[in-house]
Amino acid sequence: MKKDISHSSSSRRDFLKKSTLGAAGITIGAMGFTAKSYARIAGANDKLNVALVGLGRRYSAYIPPIGIKGNNTNLLYLCDVMKSQREKALGRVKKELGYSPMLENDFSKVINDADVDAVFLATPDHWHTPGALLALAAGKHVYVEKPISHNPYEGELLMQAQKKYDKLIVQMGNQQRSSPHSKEIMQAIHEGAIGNPYLAVAFYSNRRGRTPIQVKQAPPDGLDWELWQGPAPRCDYTFNTWDYNWHWYGWAYGTAETGNNATHELDVARWALQVDYPEEAYVEAEKRHFPDDGWEMYDTMDATFKFDGDKVIKWDGKSRNGYSTYGGGRGTIIYGSEGSVFVNRSLYRMFDRKGKLIKENTAKSKESGVQLGGGGGMTTMHVTNFFDAIRGKAAQRSPVDEGVKSTLLCHLANISYRTGQRLRLNNMGHVINSDEAMQLWRREYAKGWEPKI
Repeated sequence: MKKDISHSSSSRRDFLKKSTLGAAGITIGAMGFTAKSYARIAGANDKLNVALVGLGRRYSAYIPPIGIKGNNTNLLYLCDVMKSQREKALGRVKKELGYSPMLENDFSKVINDADVDAVFLATPDHWHTPGALLALAAGKHVYVEKPISHNPYEGELLMQAQKKYDKLIVQMGNQQRSSPHSKEIMQAIHEGAIGNPYLAVAFYSNRRGRTPIQVKQAPPDGLDWELWQGPAPRCDYTFNTWDYNWHWYGWAYGTAETGNNATHELDVARWALQVDYPEEAYVEAEKRHFPDDGWEMYDTMDATFKFDGDKVIKWDGKSRNGYSTYGGGRGTIIYGSEGSVFVNRSLYRMFDRKGKLIKENTAKSKESGVQLGGGGGMTTMHVTNFFDAIRGKAAQRSPVDEGVKSTLLCHLANISYRTGQRLRLNNMGHVINSDEAMQLWRREYAKGWEPKI
């Protein structure tokens, strides 16, 4: 086990230096691939050494595909800024895989290890793009959890980075793209099974309870709060921020429920309607439950996105009201001129225009719905696709641009909520009717952490 490292200001500067950061910010143009890394990119049969970064509720879903013999992978590192998370993950991995990866607190040491071929980023949202850019700069393939970015500007940087490093794979964790029953029904929709698809209603209902009110206190034992903040502006620690509640404590780290969960269903909606950037985006959103608790943004949202060709995507998000409006906790309904489709992580049902069920398919493998962390068959298939794409054995199911476009819908919904404005957009998704909205296109970064290409 490696020794934990406490990050003072000087050690953070070392991190920035090692990771090619500095006054110019995060760059990915200064580093090429090592000969060893490039050999692994080119070799279809070489063992892939991978690292898991962020050991909270999501990492365990990656263990089964890493353990599949045919995927020929080795888990080299478990990395997290919380000591207890590393130790807990080590116990689980040792039990399930039969060996002990190295433990690491410092992300820079992981990506600067030439033996690492690919990293999985299951960190808080504010680390997703900066971490991915650093990993790409070090010649690593990247599997990055949703949302792929913390703000629209970061999504644009990732698309530029993918073009720069076109031999590296970047896959977002929108695992329904790898679901056999979802792929089957999407192909049917695109071939005209329900006529012209014109409306997709994506939904999510959960029963989240009260959130603690933030109280300043010392960071918990074992947490590297300096490195946890990473690209975010520095602030004092508040109780329970690091353990999931960062989602609801303002905009410094999270992207609210829309970024947290709508990413999945909005991606399915875009996939079904075959649309890219909306022409308009507007929302009605508010905090409707527990008005005196610590939750700082909306918990209920109705969002509308209008696209060229009179196509519309709607989002019905209820974080703290578990009423099953559509017959399930999450999913997508696609309406067409000749019929409709209901699809979620478990099944699809196709109906004719009169509402008669004409076809259905239930998934053979299961994937969690609204439970924290998720994990299951779709993730295993999605990660396997990531490995196969690295080796050139399969087409990537979730290219960067698809992840960026779907995540942008989440950002636009949040911007509309924060400004109270109906947004009009150009054909690249930029807001054209509000300077105030464009002020939220990117965030403020801690000095020295500004991501750049």
